[in-house]
Amino acid sequence: MDTSTVVMMAAAALALLAVYLKSPEAAHRGLSAAGFLFVEIIPRMVAAFVLAGLFQALVPQELIVRWMGQGSGWRGLLIGMSLGGITPGGPMTHFPVIASLFKMGVGIGPLTAYLTAWSLFGLQRVIMWEIPFLGPKLVAIRIAVSFLFPFLVGWLCELIWRKLPV
Repeated sequence: MDTSTVVMMAAAALALLAVYLKSPEAAHRGLSAAGFLFVEIIPRMVAAFVLAGLFQALVPQELIVRWMGQGSGWRGLLIGMSLGGITPGGPMTHFPVIASLFKMGVGIGPLTAYLTAWSLFGLQRVIMWEIPFLGPKLVAIRIAVSFLFPFLVGWLCELIWRKLPV
């Protein structure tokens, strides 16, 4: 068990204790809500882990390393940026896939370009949420202004990563 897991578990236990001391009924409602979330999220997490494992089995590692590995340069950054922008899914389902890519040998630059593009340009989010709520003009301006960010972030992370001691 890593440090972040221990910290999260301790924080949850302390929060539960604080809420329980204030109102046992509120603590019960909170635990019930947590149970419903658990039941809703677990199938997504299982599917994400299965997809991440299958991705590692289906896509040859040599192909990933050749196109997006450490030192793949601008080509890897552009591929990461492009894939990140079109990959659907939220963090709960997406980070197992990202971890799988990292373990397969995707370079730090392409990986951070991928993550940044996924955060900025998630195609499903833009279509389903941003355009209907904000309108196409604002969304187009936002995307145009931030278009080079994933490439720049990937490039800078690659530079910094190389300078850090192992």
